[in-house]
Amino acid sequence: MQKVCSEEALADLLKSSPAVLLLYGGATCGVCQAIKPRLEALANEEFPKLATAYIDCQEAAGPLCAAQGIFSLPVVQLWFDGQRFAEFARVFSIGDVRSALERPYELMTQN
Repeated sequence: MQKVCSEEALADLLKSSPAVLLLYGGATCGVCQAIKPRLEALANEEFPKLATAYIDCQEAAGPLCAAQGIFSLPVVQLWFDGQRFAEFARVFSIGDVRSALERPYELMTQN
């Protein structure tokens, strides 16, 4: 999972990757740190063409998180072709993320 710390880096990632999973978290957020490896495993095992990125809202990326309207943690966003497709905040499961990814990812990989 790559780290993104600026709006420019985020824009570059969203332009260069057709499918992106963003995890907005923080070093002191226990839930964030617990789900990060599970989301990485999900992407690697089931969605290999999915780019994953981590944005630490408690460190250098604070202004980016504010600009994106992230005010609670954790938040997972799914992006397809530069458009936000789904967002999960605070209470969600890895299964919720998997279910949201399945259909658009399948359509993306058929092309």
